[in-house]
Amino acid sequence: MSTSASSSALPAAGAETAGHSHGHGASTLTLAVGAVGVVFGDIGTSPLYAFRETFASHHGAPGISPDAAHIHGVLSLVFWSMMMVVTVKYVLTITRADNKGEGGSLALLALIRRASDSAGWTAPLVLLGVFATALFYGDSMITPAISVLSATEGLQYIVPGFEPWIVPTAIAILVCLFALQSRGTEKVGKLFGPIMLTYFGMLATLGVMHLSANPSIILETINPANALNFFITDGFVAFIALGSVVLAVTGAEALYADMGHFGRKPIGISWLTFVFPALMLNYMGQGALVLSQTSPEAAAALIKDPFFLMIPDIVRVPVIILALLATIIASQAVISGAFSLTQQAIQLGFIPRMEIHHTSATAAGQIYIPAINWGLMVMVILLVLFFQSSSNLAAAYGIAVTGAMFIDTLLLAAVLTALWRWPLWKALPLVAVFLIVDVAYFGANLIKVPQGGWVPLAIGFVIFTLLTTWARGRKLMRERMSESALPLEIFAKSAKNSALRVPGTAIFMASSTAGVPSALLHNIKHNKVLHERVVILTIAIADVPYVDPDTRCEMTDLGDGFYRAVLHYGFMEETDVPLGLKKMERCGGTFDMMHTSFFLSRQTLLPSEKPAMPLWREKIFAWLLRNSASAMDFFKLPTNRVVELGSQVEI
Repeated sequence: MSTSASSSALPAAGAETAGHSHGHGASTLTLAVGAVGVVFGDIGTSPLYAFRETFASHHGAPGISPDAAHIHGVLSLVFWSMMMVVTVKYVLTITRADNKGEGGSLALLALIRRASDSAGWTAPLVLLGVFATALFYGDSMITPAISVLSATEGLQYIVPGFEPWIVPTAIAILVCLFALQSRGTEKVGKLFGPIMLTYFGMLATLGVMHLSANPSIILETINPANALNFFITDGFVAFIALGSVVLAVTGAEALYADMGHFGRKPIGISWLTFVFPALMLNYMGQGALVLSQTSPEAAAALIKDPFFLMIPDIVRVPVIILALLATIIASQAVISGAFSLTQQAIQLGFIPRMEIHHTSATAAGQIYIPAINWGLMVMVILLVLFFQSSSNLAAAYGIAVTGAMFIDTLLLAAVLTALWRWPLWKALPLVAVFLIVDVAYFGANLIKVPQGGWVPLAIGFVIFTLLTTWARGRKLMRERMSESALPLEIFAKSAKNSALRVPGTAIFMASSTAGVPSALLHNIKHNKVLHERVVILTIAIADVPYVDPDTRCEMTDLGDGFYRAVLHYGFMEETDVPLGLKKMERCGGTFDMMHTSFFLSRQTLLPSEKPAMPLWREKIFAWLLRNSASAMDFFKLPTNRVVELGSQVEI
């Protein structure tokens, strides 16, 4: 699952950065090339290990014999998996459900919540969407590990005796990759398209070279009877093989998640005309290579690593280096996707505020979050050290992907019925087909749990607990604070003659548009003064990725120098409060930052006799609250104009 929610954050040159139009005039072809460089990195590196792993022994079951019937069956499964999962499900169906141009599980979830009038049936969907987000973090740790490790293993074919250095080299590459994140990816991103175009061209060329000796394998591949015969003759062994076949479609979610950067049409063109054919040519070439062997022993030797063994000696070095670059690009895309997804989750209230750096002055989607970057790096390195090889990691790979695909299908069912108003007779057959495919793949991957599949599940459940604990605790804290909140209109009338008015503007940040913020109450209690202009400011995050700049500012004049203001932002936008205030008019004049003070309230949780959450979750929430980034940094407030006032609250 390369990038489950606005994954990449690496727009191509000229691609959409404002969220309203793709490319500001950039041609569809230009965007299609950019999509090749960013969207398809994960699925593009699957030929390095997917075909090989399908024939390997798994979970006590014997390996599949690399004879003609099994190779045709596996290739047919790969082809129809790509056709059903990637082409039909994502390219032709799910990408039609865009949230003002944006895709991804959180964007889709926001779309469903906004379209639904009933919270009863949307609550389970919210939990499913959050769990899909949690699974993505597990996948974003495994993808760099298995991709870079699989390509590094190819170096043993050009450097004799390199095996002991595979793991250290992979770790060194990954450390360098994560260390470079703070510099931004704008310049590197411009190279992604040409490199990946060359890489996919190489995949197709290698495949054609071996297909020329056995062109009939093409017809055998597209014949679904071969996939069916595979199950009829091998039964449970074929079902287990599904857990490895799904490796060929990992990264399919990126088609939907990166739609906001490139657009539905360019991504579809890239897939159908270039990426899909190149991948299938390579898979069929690997199969033709194995079938060209005259003895079962030779075929068994080749099936252990068909991708690297299909490379001619004369170009082995540049091809392996190109493959290594492709895996780094795939890793870069999923790391950037983790940054983008985290930003969305913060804005939607599922993750505490974090320090976010914008690495590009022109591309709004390019951000860097230190806590996520270094946390991912530690986990990726631990995975490499624990599993040691890409074959071992393959056991852990796939369960997060198939779980997210299953959740996407459930969310799609809600879109078809609640948003698009499809009748059940029309929606059910389509959803049923997708569910059958998803359940089959997810079930095949559940068998991997004892051999390593527990890793992404454990990571997913831990992160799911953190996300839901923060969302629940945040909701409870707001409810407790609103219970004792004094209406601002009454406060303004009573305070105008009871406190000394001093020159300047005071802006009190408030999480709710109702009541008096605790910082204002503490200020008048302890300082006994009010500024000439008092603004109660709330940042409202909408269930859309971007809001119209003309509707960003909302203001209500309460009289006597009191104002209630709201700045509206989409969940993909940066909340720059000073910039927003510059564009706010009719609020008692312009805002001069040198004569404006910002008052923030920092809450401290107190133990409650009757906690609304289990004690262990309350302790987790308190820890998250203590370690969340300051509102001053998150809202880009001037550091020398901020006053923080503490308050205590029980939940």
